[in-house]
Amino acid sequence: MAAVFDKPSLRQRVAPMLQGFDGPLAFAVFLLACAGLLTMYSSGYDHGARFYDHARNMVLAGVLMFIVAQVPPQRLMSFAVPLYVVGVGLLIAVAVFGITKKGARRWINVGVTIQPSEILKIAMPLMLAWWFQKREGQLRTLDYVVAAVLLAIPVGLIMKQPDLGTSVLVLAAGLAVIFFAGLSWKLIVPPVVLGIVAVVLIVMFEPMLCAEGFRWPVLHDYQQQRICTLLDPTKDPLGKGFHIIQGMIAIGSGGLFGKGFMQGTQTHLEFIPERTTDFIFAAYSEEFGLLGNLFLIASFLFLVLRGLAIALEAPTLFARLLAGAITMIFFTYAFVNMGMVSGILPVVGVPLPFISYGGTAMVTLGLGLGILMSISKSKRLVQS
Repeated sequence: MAAVFDKPSLRQRVAPMLQGFDGPLAFAVFLLACAGLLTMYSSGYDHGARFYDHARNMVLAGVLMFIVAQVPPQRLMSFAVPLYVVGVGLLIAVAVFGITKKGARRWINVGVTIQPSEILKIAMPLMLAWWFQKREGQLRTLDYVVAAVLLAIPVGLIMKQPDLGTSVLVLAAGLAVIFFAGLSWKLIVPPVVLGIVAVVLIVMFEPMLCAEGFRWPVLHDYQQQRICTLLDPTKDPLGKGFHIIQGMIAIGSGGLFGKGFMQGTQTHLEFIPERTTDFIFAAYSEEFGLLGNLFLIASFLFLVLRGLAIALEAPTLFARLLAGAITMIFFTYAFVNMGMVSGILPVVGVPLPFISYGGTAMVTLGLGLGILMSISKSKRLVQS
């Protein structure tokens, strides 16, 4: 007698894929995506097809998140070394025969034009998490030195391009892994103290350090100018200080409740430069005010706290380190962007997650969210 098997329904086939998806994390992303679409419609409605492209990029990021979420963390670990080696190899290729645009050599043509530094935003935490997983239970000072070298190579190559914004993000992701791996506070406190002292000295001696013809070692001229412009943007209000001044004017003019959706004068009279990309936070602040900013900051804070909770509950050291580092990437994105638009940090070209326009950054965010979802799913499967 022939056996009869019931064909599973579409719902039965899709349910295992959705099982384990982290609801709170998805809700935080949904809130930020809604804020991003509203802001992009207002600031970019007369800027070509920016709104529709932004929505398409969000859909693409969502698809990538869904696909990566199906890959277990153990499988992700196998990609760590190859992805890191390919990323560093492409960075070396960029340094040798890359494409130069606006004075920066950041791109390479491999059939299509790509920016290899973006790969390292994910490859760097993957590689360091893999390294510390292999050394679990037998960590020595030398292991941290090796991790620092693995981090310094791509960061140095990216800074040489020059691309300060991406190098900051890659550095933050790598340092997060090293910190979460158990780096001693004795090694953390001295650099932090030196950094604080350096900032105080720069502020105190700003007239001399930013005098005409004075050159700082290590930094490129444009990087020095950005720091000096941050210290006193009024020295060149129609030139290098224009971005910061207009951003602060827009944020301040929003008041408590904002001027209202589509009512931002600084935005629509085009006083805000890069109003759909790096400086979109200024456009958002002008229209939604302090209350809107508190909502945005609370949404980012909720996302970061949820990511850290996923890291805390992850079943393996690799998963914990990777989830923690990915979460800190989101924090660094948001903190640096809001800080530079508000005149607290130098302008370094870092977008605001889910709010700023940009296909490559959105793809990176989708991959990061997929990794967090994958780790959250693995935790739930272990518990069940």
